[in-house]
Amino acid sequence: MERTVITGGRVITTERTMATGGVVIGGGRIESVFEGEYHAQGAERIIDAAGRFISPGFIDLHVHGGGGDDFMCGEADKVAAICRFHMRHGTTSIVPTLSSADQTVFLRAMEGINEALGTMTDGPDVPGLHLEGPYFAMSQKGAQDPRFVRNPDPAEYMEVADRFSNILRWSIAPELPGALEMAAVMKSRGIRMCIGHSDALYDEAVKAYEHGFDTIIHFYSCVSTVRRINAYRHAGVVEAGYQLDDMMVEVIADGKHLPASLLKLIYKIKGPDRICLVTDAISAAGLDHVQGEIYSQTCGTNIVIEDSVAKLPDRSAFAGSVATADRLVRTMTALDEVPLHEAVKMLTATPAKNIGLFGRKGSLAPGKDADILLFDGDINISMVMVNGKITYETGK
Repeated sequence: MERTVITGGRVITTERTMATGGVVIGGGRIESVFEGEYHAQGAERIIDAAGRFISPGFIDLHVHGGGGDDFMCGEADKVAAICRFHMRHGTTSIVPTLSSADQTVFLRAMEGINEALGTMTDGPDVPGLHLEGPYFAMSQKGAQDPRFVRNPDPAEYMEVADRFSNILRWSIAPELPGALEMAAVMKSRGIRMCIGHSDALYDEAVKAYEHGFDTIIHFYSCVSTVRRINAYRHAGVVEAGYQLDDMMVEVIADGKHLPASLLKLIYKIKGPDRICLVTDAISAAGLDHVQGEIYSQTCGTNIVIEDSVAKLPDRSAFAGSVATADRLVRTMTALDEVPLHEAVKMLTATPAKNIGLFGRKGSLAPGKDADILLFDGDINISMVMVNGKITYETGK
């Protein structure tokens, strides 16, 4: 098989950005990464990066939809369309995320995703599924449909776990009755447990960490922080996220969910090795014509898209994002404190480690899958390669 060499670019590693260099690819994997010029041997296909950045592909751990479709739809062709939509924005590994719903809808959605995986070509990798709910605190439901928010039911979650072997992560509120017992069962099956939509007190969040919860989803959004109980202040999930050094946090860096001041604070305390940038994108991502209008989602709930973000109709809270992965990097690099290679790390190496895939993905290193991007200084994606195959190029 012919080798491919991407040369003449600025190579983004986990520790720095090379001024010039490239990557040698063979058999769908990275053979080597080099600095400086490449001396062609005559049998390679040469791709001239022409000064663009050469980056590992982005890994989005939390995404509900995009391009007008939602993973809850249960239709294989629409699932594939969502995956390809996000791939065009640099996502080479995507973790479809399902929201709180009726059990029948939940199961049908998972079946539709798995059907798509069996037929989808020229798309991103799908390492597994993320189940967001339905076991949440009603007080922190956010945009989750309150009709389906409930406490853990062993018969219910075991049916899901027994039928689907590709559940990668499950987000629940750990303070609910039976939540820690559920976590023990899921962890024994290799499913990663995350804290989400939780009103837990600090001690409850620490106990959850001790029981295997290793990530807090969409940090600051729908999780508890300092509050008063009988006049005394009590810390919450946010404070536990800061205090527990090894606890990873998801950050929706769309420039809307969190102001620059909080993005800087999270970055200062947690650092790029504990932050996973996520889109939390909904079906309206990529749809310009819905700005300023009431938008009905697949799950039946209405939202408003305005100011480049999704909101509840009463404007009381956000309701997911309309971001794509390239926008996350663009937002973080706009903060002077975050160099490009660290912004990229939070969307590549760190999420790969979070889900146990760093041995294969998340950085440009020999032996890893050739999931590679080319983009300019404004993070405009011009080429996407998945497992050594070009799956998207601008103008083609």
